[in-house]
Amino acid sequence: MTQEERWLIRYNEVKSFIERENRNPSKHCMEGHLMLNFIKHNCKLLNAGKMKADRNEKFNELLALGVEYRRKSYLAYRLITFQMAY
Repeated sequence: MTQEERWLIRYNEVKSFIERENRNPSKHCMEGHLMLNFIKHNCKLLNAGKMKADRNEKFNELLALGVEYRRKSYLAYRLITFQMAY
């Protein structure tokens, strides 16, 4: 198995997890810990400009999907509903 195949397998695993669970991987859950490490490592490569061009597009799509399911603060939600009540 080549490195490219392993990267694609991990990419598909993370993408399917986010779509299935409607949330990003957590560092506290062992199921999501490896996926979170994959995302963090590839963010570092992207920021350093060392990511391969073909992976760059796919990873940016994954980041966009992650932003869509970003965790929302409960306190911010309470503040909005409180302001709407008055």
